[in-house]
Formats: sequence, structure tokens, C-alpha cells
Amino acid sequence: MAVEAMTPKKNAAVEEPEGDDFVANPDAIRIILADSQAIYRVGIRKIFALEDDLRVVAQAETIENLYVAVERFPGDVLLLEAGMLTGTVDAIPKVLQIAPKIKIIVQASQSDEQGTVEMYRRGVRGVISRGISPDLLVKCVRKIAGGETWIDNQSVNLVIEAYRAQAQALIHPKSQPKLSPKEIAIITGITQGKRNKEIAYQLGTSDQVVKNYLRKIYDKLGVSDRLELALFCLHNKVIPGDDPRA
Repeated sequence: MAVEAMTPKKNAAVEEPEGDDFVANPDAIRIILADSQAIYRVGIRKIFALEDDLRVVAQAETIENLYVAVERFPGDVLLLEAGMLTGTVDAIPKVLQIAPKIKIIVQASQSDEQGTVEMYRRGVRGVISRGISPDLLVKCVRKIAGGETWIDNQSVNLVIEAYRAQAQALIHPKSQPKLSPKEIAIITGITQGKRNKEIAYQLGTSDQVVKNYLRKIYDKLGVSDRLELALFCLHNKVIPGDDPRA
């Protein structure tokens, strides 16, 4: 079956937790599985079936079926096999265009600097190994569903190295643009993993004001997103007293 809806008791061809368990937690994290190998889909579903707060709502075995799945079945997290992205350049942006709120985790058999960095640039929230342990996979899904970005030790090294050349131009203090106290406060919130709403509440302002400031900060520091901003600031000690080795 190319696209499978994981609604309880409605599709006899799909293994699914008991209907009562499904209804018991309507706030469970809704997961869409996209993997070309059925064995992985079955195994991952069994892992998630043991958790009360995780529910697989749909699965797809091709990129084309994935587009249908994210459009038809609302999901919080998409767990996507990296191999399905081979030969495509716009799959991730297209998924986010169809379902802007879904958070994407890519499972890769092996990591490469260019591919890993590009996936984060395009909006992926986490890149994990195909051989990740079940408990770490569950933790990753929960963290990303909660709005965090997941970067393991290998990936963070790849990302940092990729941005190092870009950061070199602003490493010297004299070449760093002057940041206002409010900009520093917003950057501090970003490096702490806070959302715009949390930062706005802390500063006594609105989400839109924080967004406006972020655009100015991106332009000043020559970065394009929150991840680049956080890595750049940690590397170059933009925040007073900050030490990336701590």
C-alpha cells in the first residue's frame, strides 16, 4: 500500500494499536512515516506503539505518496528516509509548503557535510542515523515536536565546519557590527532555544517585533536563519560571557 492511513479499526491491512488507546490521548504527537523499506516502517511503528504520547497517523513509501499523505493526514512530525530525497531538490520545501507546521526529521544511512547542512538550511529540524537506538529516536521525536532542533555530535561538527568560513569574516571584534541591547537579548534567547513568543514575553513586546528585529540581526551578521545565527554567535562569542566550550 503506497499511502496508508493509520486510523484505528478502519484498515484491516494496517497494524495499529487498540482503538481505545488511540482515543485515550487526543494530544499525542502525530507522526507520518516516509520510508521506502517496509521493514523500517514496521519496526519504527512498533517502537512508537509502546509510547502513550506518540501515534503514527500515516505512512508513505515514495516521495509522491508523501505529498499526498501530508496533505490528507495532519501530522506534527515527519520521519523521512534520506534515500527518498535522492534525485529531488525541492522535496523538503514542497512538504513544508503543503504542511507548514510539520517538523521534519531525516534518517540517513551516512552523513556528509554538504547534504547535512543543506537539509538544515531547507528546514529540516533533525538529521539522525538510520541505526539510532529506539530510546534516542523517541527522545528526538519528542524534542522536535516541542519546537527544538536536534543535532547530534557528528552533525554539529559538520554544520560548524560548513559555517566556519562564513564566520571568519566577522571573527575579529572590529569587523563585528554593533548590536543593540535588545538585539543581544533576542540573540541570547535564540541560543537558549526559546521561541519568538517566549522571547517577546520576556522582553515585554510582541512576536512581530521580535521577527522584525531578527531580520535586522540576520542582515547585520550575514546569516540566514536561527540555526546559523546560534552557531555563529556561539562560535564568535557575540553574547558577552558566552563560551561555546562550556
